[in-house]
Formats: sequence, C-alpha cells, structure tokens
Amino acid sequence: MKLYYSPGACSLAPHIVLNEAGLAYEPVLASTKTHQLADGTDYYTINSKGYVPLLELDSGERLSEGPAIVQYIADQVPAKKLAPANGTMARYRLQEWLNFITSELHKGIGGMFNPAMPEEGKAVLRARATTRLKWVDDQLEGKQYLMGDEFSVADPYLFTITNWTKPTGIDISGRKNLSAFQARMAARPAVQAAMKAEGLLK
Repeated sequence: MKLYYSPGACSLAPHIVLNEAGLAYEPVLASTKTHQLADGTDYYTINSKGYVPLLELDSGERLSEGPAIVQYIADQVPAKKLAPANGTMARYRLQEWLNFITSELHKGIGGMFNPAMPEEGKAVLRARATTRLKWVDDQLEGKQYLMGDEFSVADPYLFTITNWTKPTGIDISGRKNLSAFQARMAARPAVQAAMKAEGLLK
C-alpha cells in the first residue's frame, strides 16, 4: 500500500493508524502547496481532489477521505481492535466521533490556515472551535481515549487536529482532559514513528 501524505496535515491520522496496524506501506510525500510529488508528478493525476490523504491499495484501487481510510485500515487487522466490529453500536459511535471531528473541528480549524481567510473570519472560526473543544474536553472526563479506555482510529484524528490549535491561536491549555489525551497520544510509539517520518519530531 501507499499513503500519500503531507507533513502535519490530516494525513498524519492514517499514517499513525498504519503504524498501529503494523501493515506494510510506503509513505509518499504529496505537497499540499505545489500539488506535486518529489519526482515532479502532478498529484492531481493521482487524486483529482488534489489533497491528502490518499491510500493506494496493492490492487491499484485508491481510497480518499481520512475517516474512510482509517476504518479500512482497521478492518484489515480486526485482531488489533482499532475499530469496533461493523454493525455494532460501538462502530456507529466511532463513526459519530469521526464525523464530528471532520465536520466540527477539521474544517473549521483547518480553514484558519487559508492565507485568504480574513482575520474577522478567523476570529469566528476560533470561537466556534473553542466551544467545540470544550465539549470534547467534557466528553473525555474519566476516559483514556474517545471511546473509553480502548484506543481507536478516532484518536489519531483528534490528536492531529488538536495539534493545529497552537499555530491557529486556539488556547486549550486549560482543557485538562484534552491536554492529558494529547500527552497520552504523543507517548504512543506509533504516533512518534509517524511524526518522525514526517519530520515533525527529531
């Protein structure tokens, strides 16, 4: 398999999940600025959406969108219990988290990286994200991870997006549950390996 990624982008989540799964894969750098690969290939010829992540299977089939990719990876290694079994209420709870992160956190916080976004717009996005993150902090009370004490593929996604709070000026220092979650995630070997591979850790 190949994972097309850009350092620190939302593709960090499936990068972490691939490491957690222990599956063989090749990380391929796809710049979100130039939309080119290292060899000059136009990334739009690989993914017409032009963004990461993209997972290319050994069959040549390609899967886009992080929440779909992380569930696909989890389902390749059911014994690792990275996601609850399909058809269970727990699986729908996982999808509930993935949908919340993608729609309520990812798009809003990510929008602040757009250089064309005026400061007034950023202030609106920052206020909304702060409210949403307070809610997440409340949900993490008494839990190790989003789904309880068991790690799931939703956790690397939340970890990745909350890493964007500092550069976008969102203060989560007072969110003790979220801060503890971030520290817990940062200590996982699979997280450290992915971040090192992306040049985010020395």
